[in-house]
Amino acid sequence: MANDIRTVAVLGPGGVGGLLAALLSRAGHQVTCLAGEDTARALRTDGIRVRSTPFGEFTARVDADTELRAPVDAVLIAVKHTALHAALTRVPASALGEDTLLVPFLNGVEHPAVLRGLHRPDRVAPAVIRVESTRVAPGVIEHGSAFAEVDLTGDAVPRPRLDALAQALTAAGPTVRVLPDETAALWAKMAFLAPFALLTTRYGLPLGDVRTRHREELTALVEETAAVSAACGAPADPAQALARYDAFAATAKSSMQRDAEAGRPLELDAIGGALLRAAERHGVPTPVTARLVRELADATRSSDTTR
Repeated sequence: MANDIRTVAVLGPGGVGGLLAALLSRAGHQVTCLAGEDTARALRTDGIRVRSTPFGEFTARVDADTELRAPVDAVLIAVKHTALHAALTRVPASALGEDTLLVPFLNGVEHPAVLRGLHRPDRVAPAVIRVESTRVAPGVIEHGSAFAEVDLTGDAVPRPRLDALAQALTAAGPTVRVLPDETAALWAKMAFLAPFALLTTRYGLPLGDVRTRHREELTALVEETAAVSAACGAPADPAQALARYDAFAATAKSSMQRDAEAGRPLELDAIGGALLRAAERHGVPTPVTARLVRELADATRSSDTTR
């Protein structure tokens, strides 16, 4: 088994996928972006243009296609959960190599099981990324945060494969860790993301207003999420989570809030729904979470019927 990562496909070259594709290409990797025909054509013609404080302004040349046609060492899956099943048709199993890693950069905790239902468990290496990066046009990426931090994991994946991918990503720019406990890694992201996403989207407010005007709900939601996380085997500290929210920029918006503002489908089920399902499995009461998810679902249905 060769452990070097030389060829990479990026499924979904948006804010996260586009940034990673451009950085890996600039570092010398052969990168193929998988997207719709219009986006693929734009990327083949103009490459990916990045504006980033830590990584600079640059244009990276990439290959682009509507589906994977030749084996690669790793496929970075950077689509929203709402688009996962449709997007996976761009990665036919017949095009994957024997040891191709599938690396989902998705919100939530349930998507690894979806991928393992389709592929060998030792191929699926979930990743968590902390970054603020936006696709403002096909092939145009604005990286707004001063950081891009990646946690790689995968309980069934051979450690040398994870280390090889971490080395490739680190050389390209992001700060990367390989974590030994997949559950802890995914729930660490979920425990922070769920309160942030649900509250900013429910009230249409940036984090600074949420943490002052809706402090009681934020505190309750953080405590509920931490309790579910602990029940799933990933202890979380509510006080530490609140301190992280207080340290965040007051203008910060969640990706779910941005999707709501743009009229795009929400990852409500992948975040709020997954949290409620885990709570039910473990008998953890989550009344605030349940109410917010219900209210957001009602608002989404109402919005859909008025369009």
